[in-house]
This record gives sequence, C-alpha cells and structure tokens, in this order.
Amino acid sequence: MSNNRNSATTMALAAGLICLLVYLRTLSCGFVNMDDPDYVLNNPLVRALDWNHMVAAFSTVHAGFWMPLTWISLALDYHMWGLNPVGYHLTNILLHSLNTGLVVLVAAELGKVIARPGKGRQVHPLTLLLAGLLWGLHPLRVESVAWVTERKDVLNGLFFLGSLLSYLRYAQESRSPENHFRVRSVYILSLALFVLSLLAKPISVILPLMLLALDRYPLRRLSRASLRAVVAEKIPFLACAGAMVAATLSIARHANILASYDNLSLLQRLAVSGNALFEYCRFMLWPAGVLPLHVIDASQMAVYALKGTAFVLFSAAGVYAFRNGRWPATVLLCFLLPLLPVLAIFQNGIQAFASRFTYLPSIAPGIMAAYAAEAVYMKSAGRWPGFPRRAVCAAGVAVIVAYGFASWRFIGIWKNTETLWSRIIDLQPTGRAFKERGLYYLSTGSAAAAAGDLSASIRFAQRAGLDESYKLYAFRGVALLNQGHYRDAVEDFSRAIALCPDPRYFYQRGRALTAVGKVQEAASDFNRAGSADGPIEWGNSACR
Repeated sequence: MSNNRNSATTMALAAGLICLLVYLRTLSCGFVNMDDPDYVLNNPLVRALDWNHMVAAFSTVHAGFWMPLTWISLALDYHMWGLNPVGYHLTNILLHSLNTGLVVLVAAELGKVIARPGKGRQVHPLTLLLAGLLWGLHPLRVESVAWVTERKDVLNGLFFLGSLLSYLRYAQESRSPENHFRVRSVYILSLALFVLSLLAKPISVILPLMLLALDRYPLRRLSRASLRAVVAEKIPFLACAGAMVAATLSIARHANILASYDNLSLLQRLAVSGNALFEYCRFMLWPAGVLPLHVIDASQMAVYALKGTAFVLFSAAGVYAFRNGRWPATVLLCFLLPLLPVLAIFQNGIQAFASRFTYLPSIAPGIMAAYAAEAVYMKSAGRWPGFPRRAVCAAGVAVIVAYGFASWRFIGIWKNTETLWSRIIDLQPTGRAFKERGLYYLSTGSAAAAAGDLSASIRFAQRAGLDESYKLYAFRGVALLNQGHYRDAVEDFSRAIALCPDPRYFYQRGRALTAVGKVQEAASDFNRAGSADGPIEWGNSACR
C-alpha cells in the first residue's frame, strides 16, 4: 500500500511539473479587457488585505458574484505584485499544476476500487500520469489558466479536488473503521474543503450529487443496508449546496444577469444546451477552433437542436452498449452534473458555451480514457504481444505531446487584448469582437485601426438593430477626431447625439467643430455639455 501511494505521489509531482513547464508561457501574458478590469484592475475588494477588506470580501457582491476566497486570493496577488500581471499568472499556473497532481491522486484512489479484488494487479503508475496529463494539458484548460479572471476556476478546482480526494479515502476507510477518529477526520476535511470550494466559485454545488454517483459505482456503497447511512452523510453537503444555490439565484435576480425567457425561450435554451454538450465532447476529442468567446447565433437554432439530439443519442447508445458495466453511466453523470449550472437553462450572458466551463466536467472523462488505454494495453499482451502494445504507448505519448503543443500555442491567444479579439475575429467575427478590439486600439493610440474596427462593429449593430449603436458612433468619432478627420468626426458625434443626447458627446463634437472653424456652433455644444468635459467611456452614457 505504501509503495502504491508513493508511486501515485511521484506521478502527481511529475504531472504537476510538466503542466507547470508548459504553462510558464502565460507569464508573458498581460491583462485583457474582458472582465479583468472588473476582477482586478478596477476592483476595490483586491486593493488591500486589512480587516475591513476581508469583511468586504465576504459581505459584498461584486461583478454579479459572491466569491470571497477568489477576491482574497487576488488581493494577495495585488499585495505582492501590484498590477504586474506576471504574479497573477504565476498563481494561476501554480494552482493548476497542483490541481493536475490532485487529479492523479484521485485517479489512484479510484483505481483501488475499480481493480477487481483477488486479481493481484495494481494500476500502472504511467496510467495515473496519463490521467493527470490528459486533463491538465488539454487545450480546453488554457482559458482557465491563462485568463486572470478565471482565478475562480483554478482556486475552486483546488478545493473541489481536495474534497473529492478526501471523500474517496473516507469511503474506503469507512469499510473497516479501525480508527474511528481518522475516518471522521477525513470526512470533516472533505466537507470543509467543499465549503471552501463554494466560497471560491459556486459551481461546486453539484459535488454532493457527484459523490452519490460515485457511491453507486465504483465505490458500491448504495446497497439496501447502507443506503440510508450513505444518503444521511450527504446531508451536510446538500445543506451547504442548497444555501449557495439560493444565494446565487437571489444575487442573479437582483443583479438582473439571467437572460429573460422573453429573449431566449425554453426550447431555444434546450437547443443551445444540447449544442454546448455536443461541442464540449467534440473539443475534448479534437480541440480545433477553440475560441475565448463562442456567441449564441439565433439563426442556428435548428442546427443546435440537431447537434443536441446527436449528443443524446450517442450518449444513450454508449450507456446501452456498456450496460453490463456501470462506469459509462458514472462518467456521463460526472461529466453532465458540473455542466448543469452553466448550460443555457440558466443563461447569464451571450456565450453559447465556453472552454472554462469544462474545468471540472473533464476530470472523469480524462481518468476514464487513461484506464481505457491501460485496459487495451493489457488485453493486447496476451493476444498480440509486441507491436500493438508499443502502438498503445506511442499513441498515449503522441496525444500528450499534441495536447501540450496545442496548449502552448493557445496560450498566445491570451497575450493581450489585441491577440484575444483577433483570434475571435479570425474564426467567428462578431460586432462585440470588433468593438472590443477597436476600444483597445483607441486606448493605445492606434486611432486608424480603432476607426476601422468600430466601423465593422457599426455594420454588425445596424444589421442586428442594436439600441446601443450610438456608443459606437461616439467612439468612432473620437478615433476620427484623433486622426484629424474633423468633419467625419462631427458627423459621427451628430449621429450619436441624435440617438442619445449625452453631454459628453456634445463636448466632443464641440472640439471637432472648433477644429473646422465653426466657433459659434462649438460654443453652443460646449454650453450644452456643461461640466461634462471629460473623455467618454463605454459604461458612462446618460442613455445606458
């Protein structure tokens, strides 16, 4: 037993170190203008580590979420690094590397109960290494690691995996409780880590249901004699999860961040959800075309429904084909349960799906794939010794190398705001992508590039009939003004004012009118602007 645990620990350290080396590239990445300003740059909760800020982290809802441990972890980074992004990325890397090691240890614990007793065969250490790397190096993990905002993912993952690992050890030790104190201690540790995971990100509310799925198989604890006791031990987990669900829904309603059923009907939500599940499976098998933002396309609802149907049929066929074994149903449940809170049923944004949502759901499939590879390897030993076994090993190495290389490349997408939105524009151009890149160009002094992107965004807005197109005209007007195209700037500010008579727009048009010599008209605009003589910002419009 000691040798097995030592082997698992060694493989955990190796998997974590490999992930650390691959993700070191994120140290060259900066902040991006997608949520990083809300989470770090303009977040008052991370600017100090005194008692008042600690209390505020637990008593304040910020950016639509209550995540006190996430805010405290970012505050620790700010205390050490200020606004230097290197430190924030380093913390994300270290947390993800630890999580990869924990996946190896979870795989080892599962291996103890999956292996048939009396066979005398132990899980090979390289199988554990493969399980960790299939999860930790997969390109779908890049978004959670390379994006500072997703600190909540990697921090939540640390406590979630710790809780899961502790529970697996508790479940095995409770079979022959020679040391009742140790058994109770491991259970309490699992519950405490679960609570900490909720304080980092609410997504962990599904853990009690995942534990019940594991109790069914492979732990085999749901017998008639033990059913009541097994369910009873979940009551503290379920109580904590229920409280977090109630709090999260209340916060979402007050913040008005959930999409209305008037805008997205139930059938549409089901179609979008089915499409998301299909795409998650596709990306796990072939991670080509991964984007930082996949937007719902209302014109593709029929295609979404078709892909969702394909996912349901394929899943049902897989469970039926392996109906004599219970592991496919368990893996499917452990994949689906962490995705339920982020499917379109509870839609809270424009995203159709996102890579970061697979951080927890991908754990079970990765472990299953590693054990399946070992099973193929062992079966080939008796039937076709030699080449087939070497082929399995070569395939495993090739997949890991491919994942590592793809992740290393995908990290470059998160280098800065320009690379982020350029990736989206290259593969799935949207009005928001052009707008965000245009605003970034404007903030960095690239007025001509900003005007071009904002013009593209205006075309998207016109086709979609968006009410906020006046903001695009106003910002393009600033870009034109900065280039010296004063007459064109006047036209854009006039369009913006016609849709929204914001005092700041009058001030900016007054500047452009002054530049073309229309002093009296400019004076009239300055008078209407009053004290609003500062720069315009996306969120400070009088008509928002």
